[in-house]
Amino acid sequence: MKKVTAVFDIGKTNKKFFLLDSDYKEVYKEYTQFTEIEDEDGFPTENLPELQKWLKDLFNRILSAEKYDIESINFSTYGASFVHLDKKGNVLTHLYNYLKPLPEEITAAFYHDHGDPLTIATATASPMAEMLNSGMQLYWLKHTRPGVFSTIRYSLHFPQYLSFLFTGIPVSEFTSTGCHTALWDYNKNTYHNWVINQGIDTKFPFIVPTQTSFNMIYNNKRIRIGVGIHDSSSALIPYLLGEKKPFILISTGTWSITLNAFSTESLSKKDIKSNCLNYLKVDGKPVRATRFFMGQEYTLQVKKLSKYFNKDKDYHKTIGFDINLYLKLKDQKKRYFRFEEIRIDRDDKVSETDLSIFSSFDIAYHQLMIELVAIQVKTTRLAIGTSKIKKIYIDGGFTDNEIFIKLVALHFKKYKVRTTKSPLGSALGAAMVISDHKLNSRFLKDNYQMKKLQPPVLQPI
Repeated sequence: MKKVTAVFDIGKTNKKFFLLDSDYKEVYKEYTQFTEIEDEDGFPTENLPELQKWLKDLFNRILSAEKYDIESINFSTYGASFVHLDKKGNVLTHLYNYLKPLPEEITAAFYHDHGDPLTIATATASPMAEMLNSGMQLYWLKHTRPGVFSTIRYSLHFPQYLSFLFTGIPVSEFTSTGCHTALWDYNKNTYHNWVINQGIDTKFPFIVPTQTSFNMIYNNKRIRIGVGIHDSSSALIPYLLGEKKPFILISTGTWSITLNAFSTESLSKKDIKSNCLNYLKVDGKPVRATRFFMGQEYTLQVKKLSKYFNKDKDYHKTIGFDINLYLKLKDQKKRYFRFEEIRIDRDDKVSETDLSIFSSFDIAYHQLMIELVAIQVKTTRLAIGTSKIKKIYIDGGFTDNEIFIKLVALHFKKYKVRTTKSPLGSALGAAMVISDHKLNSRFLKDNYQMKKLQPPVLQPI
């Protein structure tokens, strides 16, 4: 039987399972989706019971088929989400959605008790983002449902909960603890004082390096089981292992996240105000990063364009970069789109989107992409900071968007810009982090469909 590593890669929409061989080649995969359920307040949330059943049923089925020799398993999931367990390991609450609004009185009480918002955000490298700062979920739970909070034995970030399902061993882990949680004091390299003052640190098991795994007997089979990893940090791992020179990674999808693992700068209050943040690498060292809700905003705006111009919902996928349209639009200082999901300040405010000024879908779409890329450029330059970076990798869903990648290349002419594509996504990093296999120098070129980007020549056709 072929020896393989299993990975569950759990996104907000797609739930994926992979088997990878010793060269990190995919030998098997399954995908599924679940309809969200509602929490006790009627807000959409993950269907955790269905997910649990799918995880166990699928893995047990693969094991019993005895077609593959599964040596290890690991887990990659989205962050900013906790599963709360009682002393018997039972789940106590829903897995609350990080988009769930945080009551204003809770926010006000928190800062009244613990001090200046910007000072805390700077120390924790976590711009204020309500429930997306997952530490605030615990504060909210403690002060709105104290009975539930008092029965919590462990609060596990989502990747570590999936690991717990298979091992029964509760742990905390660096990449989840450090991803915009407002929990970790980057100056002191431990939990922030507010976490300790609230007694929230007592709900966390001990922190282990992301490379940690447990040799377990599972269903009569000896398997090495990883502790899980936050998906954004996981996506960075193959690049760190496969690229020796400093680079940045722009990871695009629902969020566009720019990651700079080579920065030595501490975040300033100005950085925090500009939505710059830190992640933690697998070794507990910081990664300078910026993020904005590009994919979510894009989906919303394209839906409006399709409706207004009476186009098929997939029409936008057929539009390539039109140099003539771009030249007509590029020098306009005015912005036309009012963004609803992006909270980054722009030079001018748009009170309402008026699509009647555009004579066609294609023109409006080009303008939309120009405005989104302007934010991408701004956030990417902020992530680069003072680092000596010469190479930019772009991966994720927007590598298929010709307008996006050409405009990024145009704005970063002095850099080597490469698009990459791997169907494995963050699953690959989750497999690598618990593996002893070394990567050869050609790994990225051979496995990531790398393409060199040339900025477009700005001459009308």
